[in-house]
Amino acid sequence: MPAQGKHRRTKSVSLSRGIAAVTTGGAVLALPVLGATTASATPAHSVAAEKAVAPVSVTAQVNSVTKAAPAKHSVVAGETLSKIAREYSVSGGWKKLYEGNRKAIGENPNLIHPGIKLTIGAKAAAPSDAKAGKAAKAAAPSAGRAATAERADRSERTAAAPVAQAAPVAVAPATYSNDLDGWIKESLAIMAERGIPGSYEGIHRNIIRESSGNPNAINNWDSNAVKGTPSKGLLQVIDPTFQAYHVPGTSTDSYDPVANITAACNYAADRYGSIDNVFGAY
Repeated sequence: MPAQGKHRRTKSVSLSRGIAAVTTGGAVLALPVLGATTASATPAHSVAAEKAVAPVSVTAQVNSVTKAAPAKHSVVAGETLSKIAREYSVSGGWKKLYEGNRKAIGENPNLIHPGIKLTIGAKAAAPSDAKAGKAAKAAAPSAGRAATAERADRSERTAAAPVAQAAPVAVAPATYSNDLDGWIKESLAIMAERGIPGSYEGIHRNIIRESSGNPNAINNWDSNAVKGTPSKGLLQVIDPTFQAYHVPGTSTDSYDPVANITAACNYAADRYGSIDNVFGAY
């Protein structure tokens, strides 16, 4: 018959960490208790968490450094912007490379000289104040030309616009006194229109000699009178001569003072060059 004994149920300890005292031959050992049961406690953070806080990859760091510091390239003989842009995989090609190095290259992207230092990845430089001023000066003549063209166009429109013509000023006809002075002056005005030469003095001198200033004077005793064509008027003109040298616009009456003077002067101009050249019978 088996011996009966008392069995004590083992108690679970709920502490995750504690101190257990064990006596051995009167000595007391203090041992740390890591687990209350067969399972051990997990660390405070998992391996996945450690990976999550891992530093940025080396590739990302290299790219960051590359972007922050543009590369430098020294041009050698035989190179072109296109070739250099392809070598460095420049986004935007040779044009982008030229924009970033325009100051070093110059105005012609086809001419790059050995030894020129190019910055790969440089931003296009903003135009300097001098270039901006130069551009402003270049724009100024264009603005001036535009303004000039506008003024010329406005002038053309103004010139093309019909201009109201002012009504002609009525010129009062000249008036002459009804005497020897007035007759001579009126005759001279008509003669000037017709291009007949003569002067006031030449006309006046011959009138005084021929008729003493009498417009109705007539010669009934000379050879012309014998022929039936007596001399008449201020300058003693016979009818055939008067009719031949009558000036249009004047009276057809040979006794009319103005008609008589202009016909006689017209005849004298034809025969002697001018009434001024007549100093006797003519």
